[in-house]
Amino acid sequence: MRIVRDGGAIIVCRSMREEDVRAFYTQPWVMVSSDGGIGISHPRAAGSFPRVLGRYVREQRWLKLEEAVRKMTSLPAARLGLKDRGVIRAGMKADLVLFDARRVNDRSTFKEPGLIASGVSRVFVNGTEVWRDGAVTGNKPGRVLRHRPGRFRRAHMKSPAS
Repeated sequence: MRIVRDGGAIIVCRSMREEDVRAFYTQPWVMVSSDGGIGISHPRAAGSFPRVLGRYVREQRWLKLEEAVRKMTSLPAARLGLKDRGVIRAGMKADLVLFDARRVNDRSTFKEPGLIASGVSRVFVNGTEVWRDGAVTGNKPGRVLRHRPGRFRRAHMKSPAS
């Protein structure tokens, strides 16, 4: 508690094994996420989603591209009750990532955790372009989203066996 109170600490663990990651990601109710963020010195801060698309979809074929995208978009949106996000449809917030499925890949490492992924050409948040061809645009259309407990949609969370 004192460490947190005095400014916090960052812990980088290397305990996950590839076979465990595969066991999780191949379950239909498991979503893609990251606990990394801006200024975090961990490769998954810059590379979680590109790693899934490049390594686990394209190279190792654990998932089909459509399933991986669902685990990154509509599944988390439904789980968190975000009714205006997660799918492409009129009236939605238009959070979009344009990527080349043949090239997208994470490049970040523990030595260089901030390396930007390859194969991502454009990113839109709330319909406004925030990333284009390797650089930020300067636009900041995002906003904080608050989760309201008890609003989870469990229908999307069931396994095929349930």
